Amino acid sequence: MRMRAIVNPHSSNGDTRFQWPMIEARVRRITGPIEVAFTDGPSAATHLTRRALHEGVEQIIVVGGDGTTNEVVNGFFEEGRLVNPNALLSFLTCGTGGDFRRTFGVPKQLDAQITGLHTGEIRTIDLGKLTYTDFEGEIATRYFANIASFGLSGEVDRAVNHLSFSKRFGGKTAFKWGTLKALFSYRSKQVRICVDDQYEETMQIATAAVCNGRYFGGGMFIAPHAQPDDGAFEVVIIRDTSNLQLVLKSGMIYKGKHLNHPNVCTARGKRVEALPVNPEEEVLLDVDGEVPGRLPATFEVLPQVIKLRC
Repeated sequence: MRMRAIVNPHSSNGDTRFQWPMIEARVRRITGPIEVAFTDGPSAATHLTRRALHEGVEQIIVVGGDGTTNEVVNGFFEEGRLVNPNALLSFLTCGTGGDFRRTFGVPKQLDAQITGLHTGEIRTIDLGKLTYTDFEGEIATRYFANIASFGLSGEVDRAVNHLSFSKRFGGKTAFKWGTLKALFSYRSKQVRICVDDQYEETMQIATAAVCNGRYFGGGMFIAPHAQPDDGAFEVVIIRDTSNLQLVLKSGMIYKGKHLNHPNVCTARGKRVEALPVNPEEEVLLDVDGEVPGRLPATFEVLPQVIKLRC
């Protein structure tokens, strides 16, 4: 099988650039020949993936964090269609969060992940399609494999992406620092949320997460019941709550024990619409750790659409 690694040398706060020769040697020992392409800026992984698939590459390996994985997933598509429906997606996690791998029980250790590139189970998983408003005010579309959310999570991402020193201590620490920073300025937003034809409510939200996977925010177990191959999202909404409660509740979220909290509500469905009640109020999106834009937005499940080997 023809394999190509899409390597983000800036992931893991730049450590991947120096670790890659060692990682590549270990990969070649297990898988045999492998092609390599390095990203050089935003959206580069998307373009490199699309090019690789057009060139006949059969397995794409993401080497980076959740943001790089998101870019690669978008590269599987061109004009709304899969470039090659039979191509495989794999990953070697080198980044701040590593949330995508956690849903599949993939160990953090690279040796185990490298073995999975060659002998890992192949499963067909769902993706999310997000239609949203970008920062120029235009309607845009992108895909996500893990979780897309809005509210405080978008503010946290913006804060985390401006941090440098805290990323040195791992994803969980970075997101805790980012959360504390965002809490000083964040005010809950009034948003109308519709899930299929079964749920509609307007509420003050802290964060709402539309989940294909189970983890986000550097290890928060936000959606314990999410299954990435069941054709539906788990929607977890944290209602308006005080900053102190949010800080205290973060410990519950890491353990997946927050769903029974009175300020948390859940829904399940294939299509989610979110609209800010005040059109002038900016409600930021978080898509696999990146901030592409803001509400209004629509989230749709694409069932059983991409093959994952890990």
